Order: sequence, then structure tokens, then C-alpha cells
Amino acid sequence: MPDARPLSPAAATQFGVSRRWSAVLLAILVAAGITLAPLLLDTYMINILIRAFFVAIAAITVDIVWGYCGTLTFGQSAFFGIGVYALAIIFTEYGFGSWQILLALATAVIAAAAVATVTGWLSFYPGSTPLYASIVSLVVPIVLVQVLYSGGTFTGSSSGLVGFETFDLEFENWFRLAGLCLAAVAVVALIATRSDSGRVLKALRDNDERCTYLGINTSRYRIVVLVVTAIVAALAGFGYAAFGGVAAPENASFTFGTRLIIMVALGGRGTIIGAIVGALSIEVASAYLSGSLPYVWELIIGIALIAVILAFPDGLVGIVKRLMRGVQKKQRGPTTRLRPVAKAAANAEENAVAIEVRGLGKHFGSLSVLDGVQFAARRAELLSLVGPNGAGKTTLIRCLSDGRERSTGFVAIAGHSIDRLPPDRVVQFGLGRKFQAASVFETLTVAECLRVARTHRARPSLITTSTVLELPAAAISVVERSGLADRLGEEARNLSHGLKQALELAMVLSLEPEVLLLDEPTAGLTRAERQAFADILTALASRDRLCILLVEHDLDFVREISSRIIVLHQGKIALDGSVHDIVNSALVREIYTGQQAAASEAVS
Repeated sequence: MPDARPLSPAAATQFGVSRRWSAVLLAILVAAGITLAPLLLDTYMINILIRAFFVAIAAITVDIVWGYCGTLTFGQSAFFGIGVYALAIIFTEYGFGSWQILLALATAVIAAAAVATVTGWLSFYPGSTPLYASIVSLVVPIVLVQVLYSGGTFTGSSSGLVGFETFDLEFENWFRLAGLCLAAVAVVALIATRSDSGRVLKALRDNDERCTYLGINTSRYRIVVLVVTAIVAALAGFGYAAFGGVAAPENASFTFGTRLIIMVALGGRGTIIGAIVGALSIEVASAYLSGSLPYVWELIIGIALIAVILAFPDGLVGIVKRLMRGVQKKQRGPTTRLRPVAKAAANAEENAVAIEVRGLGKHFGSLSVLDGVQFAARRAELLSLVGPNGAGKTTLIRCLSDGRERSTGFVAIAGHSIDRLPPDRVVQFGLGRKFQAASVFETLTVAECLRVARTHRARPSLITTSTVLELPAAAISVVERSGLADRLGEEARNLSHGLKQALELAMVLSLEPEVLLLDEPTAGLTRAERQAFADILTALASRDRLCILLVEHDLDFVREISSRIIVLHQGKIALDGSVHDIVNSALVREIYTGQQAAASEAVS
């Protein structure tokens, strides 16, 4: 195992300064290259690249929405087209001048933001799916193009708008302006996506449901990202039309939106640089092949794209990364340092009621899954919920953590009624939920998973990545006892099942909850891991005064750690009492004996 000891603060600071100076030097070299390139290129290539630079900016916005947030979008072409037509219509109707430029810019930004807000509201409402969001993004450019066709002379209909006066700049200056704009957008995008806030975007891509149960309003995040990228795409369209002096419906079409997706896929999504490489490659290749092979150039590009994606699913940038891994030694960066967060003052009494349930019911049409469930649990109580398969245990957990789930009844967490609130709002009352299958962020490191889990408590930075991770004592205890402290820099997908379970528990405890809901947390664990988990849970109840509701099938495990047991049978509470009384009751013996008999019969 590689050395996982954290660097000293001085070394970490020196590493950060080194990276900043490297970034500054790279930016200077890129700017110099863009400035000098027109002296080496012919006019035709300069013309192609100017347009390609603006298209690449739009491709970057697709990469952020798709590669980082996980939503396949066809709609960025619509926002690009809004920028194109905002300039073309204003300059055609009112001429060219200072106030017309400002009006066109304002129109492009406001119109793109408004359309993106409506699109986001339709796409990312609670309960929507990625497929639905993609379909909505597909509709937006189709509707916009139909509006342009129906605009008559105002929009130029199918012929578009041409002949309007625009900026009078030399090709070389246009090249430098467009290139520097692309570089600036790329730098800002790289800084933002590699910051602590950028980790949240990747978490949305990996596991939207877990984000919701960490108190993150995923819909708001996605809408904000869509609005920001829509504005950037509109400004790219503004520049594209300002250079070309032409506005065509194709600039806003679904076909162009698909083309942007292909560019990102070819270059490598989730990299920013890949979007630029893909856009420039396709634009330049298309320009040359369309002239020399006018009838087959699209087929050639399509075959090349398919070949690259099949051989290298992570795109052209992925090829370079693989080669670099083979020839470069891995450099050690500043390992994340754990630091306990100051414990918040307790607001509730030591033995206050933490969970209150009255008359809870869950129905699917005429089918009743839960009926008249009623109980209360206090702080420092470890309450186990047992019962046969199909008794409604997991459904009850959902009803306690999501106010929209139950059909009837009343639920309060830490004295707060959850009403019909979504999980990210219920979490704010002090609730933490662990799922039956470990629910983590597969492509993030252990430290990044824990940092995302702190989003609800500590707002992440938009421009920096902290090397210090503040966690509550309970979460640090789980990290250290499970061995995760030595694997903070390892991606979660490489962890064993037991370590993933421990990581998810640590993430939930990072919320500093008062109520902890656990759905069969020991499933699939070894005997040693189960014992360690038992020790952790008893410590959380006795030392940290958490109210823990545990769904579990293993009666031996339940007997060992519980302070009280509830038996759920056929959607109703059959028994509620002490560990001794419940474990030795005739009903429990009958239920579990029946389950064992059924299992034996199924095996035979």
C-alpha cells in the first residue's frame, strides 16, 4: 500500500503554490500560442478555427452538463442559437452601434437564462429521470427552430438572416479574440470542476439519490448549472454570428446539438479538454473533407467516431491519459488531512422523542403495505425493526425519510413534522439514512465522498480544493476503525463491500444526525465486520446519544445490540417491547421458523 501519511501543512502549501505557478505558466504559453498562430496559418485555416473556437465553447457547456452532471443534453444548441439570433435580429432591425451591441448581449443572456430556467424546471423536478430530462432537452431546439421558421422576415424563416453590419476586425484579430475567449472559458471550467463544488457535480452524476439523502437539493444544482452553461453557450453563439455575419436555423437545430454531443464523446467527456479536442478535430476535418469528398465526408467522420469510441470509450483524451500513465511515475500530492469539527451544542433534551409516528399508512391502490403504524423512539435508543420479508420494513424506512411516501398518518423527526417534504429537506431536521446496498459515489475518492457529505453543513468552495477535511467525531471514528483513514485517496469503486458499507455510514454520520435509519447494514459482511459494526452502533447510541432505527433479519445481531425491538407483520406492528420478551415470543419463533422452512423448501 502506498504511503498514505499526510504531508505537513508547509509541504501541502508548497505543493499548492507549485501547481498554481504551473497553471500560470501554462496559461502564458497558451496565450502566446494563440497570439502567434495567425502568423503561421493560412487564411482558410484561420477562418475555420475562428468558427471552431466558438463551437468548442458550446461543446464545453455540453461536457459540463453531460460529462460532469450526468444529463445527456441536446439543448445547448438552442442556447447557442439564441445568441446567434439575438445579435442578428438586433443588428438587422436597429443597425450596428454601441447601444445595439449592449442590447444584443443583454437579450442573448436574458433569453438564454429564461429558457434554461423553464427547461430546468421541467427537466429536474423531484422524481424526474435522466431519460425524461434528455427528452425535454431534445424538444427545446426542435421548438426553437419551428419558431424561427415561423418568424417570417423578422427571423428570416428557413433562409436565416444575412447582410447585417457587424464588427469590422481582421481575421488575425478575430482568431486571437476567439482563441482567448475559448482559453478563458476552459480555464474557468477546469477550476470550477476541480474545486470542491465540482466534486458535488460528479456526485450528482454518480448517485443522485444519495445526494438527496445528504441534504443536497439536486434539482437546484442542476438548474443553476443549466442556466450558467446556457448563458455561456449563448455568448458563444453571439461571437459566432458576430464573426460570420450570418444567422441560420441550423445554428439552433437538434442536428447541431447532436453534433456537440459527438464532439464531447470523441474528445472524452468529463475532461473539458476533451470537448475542445473533439470540437476542433471535427470542425477542421469537416471543413476539409466536405470540399474534397463532398458526398462521403460525413460517413468517414462517423466511422472514425465509432472506431474511437469502441476502442477508447473515454475518448481521445483518454488515449493520452493511458499513455502518460505508462511513461510517468505517479506524483504524490497533498493527502487529505482529517480534522474533527467543533461539536454543535445539543438543542434537544437527553431523552427527548426523536421519532414520532402516528397512524402511518402506505397504500398502492387497494393494496395496503402499511396500516396504522404507531410508535415513538427516543434519543440514545437503539430500536430494531424485525419481521418477515414483505412485512413493509423498507417501506416504513422510506416513509420516515421522505414526506411524500406515506399515504396517511403523521411523522415527526426530532420534533419536526416532515409533512410532505422531500428527503433533502427532511435531512435538515437531523435525519440520516443508510441504504441496504452501499450507496456511495463510485468515481470519487473516499475523501471526496466524505467532503460531498459535508455539503449540507459546510458550503463547498467554487474555486479551491481543500486539503483539510473536517468531520464530526463519530464519522472520524468510523473512518479510523474501518481502515478507511489509510485509503482516503482511493476511488470508492475499488473498495471491498465491507469498506463501502463503512464509507456510507461515515458519510451519513458526517451530516451530524440525531436520528439514524439503517436498512440491513450488515448484509454481506463477514463475522468480524459485523462485530465491528455492532460496536460502532452501540457507541453511537450510548456515547453520541443518537436515536437509531435498525432494520435487520439476524436475530442474534439484534439481540446483541438492541435496547428495544418492534415486530412488523403484514404491514402492522405485531409486537413492541424489550429484547428478551420479543426474541422469546411465540410469534417471532413462528415467523422465523416459517421463513426457514420456506427457504429449505425452495432449496430442495
